[in-house]
Amino acid sequence: MDPRIAIIENRLTAIHRLIAIGSGKGGVGKSMVASTTALTLAHKGYRVGLFDIDFTSPSTHVILNAEDLVPEEEKGLVPPYVHGLHYMSITYFSRNAPTPLRGVDASNALIELLAITRWSDLDYLIFDMPPGIGDLTLDVIRLIPHLAFILVTTPSKVSFETVRKLLQLLQEQQIPIIGVIENMRQEASSYIQNNVEKLGQTYLGAIPFDIHLEAAIGNVPAIQTTSFMTAINAIMTHKAFREFNNVS
Repeated sequence: MDPRIAIIENRLTAIHRLIAIGSGKGGVGKSMVASTTALTLAHKGYRVGLFDIDFTSPSTHVILNAEDLVPEEEKGLVPPYVHGLHYMSITYFSRNAPTPLRGVDASNALIELLAITRWSDLDYLIFDMPPGIGDLTLDVIRLIPHLAFILVTTPSKVSFETVRKLLQLLQEQQIPIIGVIENMRQEASSYIQNNVEKLGQTYLGAIPFDIHLEAAIGNVPAIQTTSFMTAINAIMTHKAFREFNNVS
């Protein structure tokens, strides 16, 4: 057995709640949801970490304007602190270059990153997940105990079809699912909510399309004034999220 796997569990023992923000495909706003969820929780006074493990298209460093930070080396790597968050990203190693890893190489890189990262005591650690149900997603499910998911979709039927497959995978693996967020909604529709509830899952709410969000990227104070952030704040008060906090 790889000794690093035991180290990973040890690295996470001081963290109270582990939340993965996932999606069935890219381009649905998963990284923005992950970043603003972490910022919202930190603003409420919680100790929060954000871990970007999206090897295919990491982007939280752009959202947070954290591109020039580097972790401190001390018996592993200590994530830097930015905007009230302990923040770690694959980009610290890839230097924003492509990471064309596949199969066992991608799994090895993920295991190494999880094993060398030293987190302090946290109330929440938010994972920005790779999209889809490929090797990296399956590895995260296998390697990280006590992980709960929030899934992100757009109103698109194509987008939800990919999320449905991820939902069913998580259900089969008996992984806790807090609920599903519908992002970028431009007109009223019950399509996503109805289909989420048909699968026996919780619809956490819709985030309206925000024309001002793109201009705010890289400027956290500006992000915090957007309607997107207001919607995330409302989602954090959902009964399903409160129940997750109470039992985890």
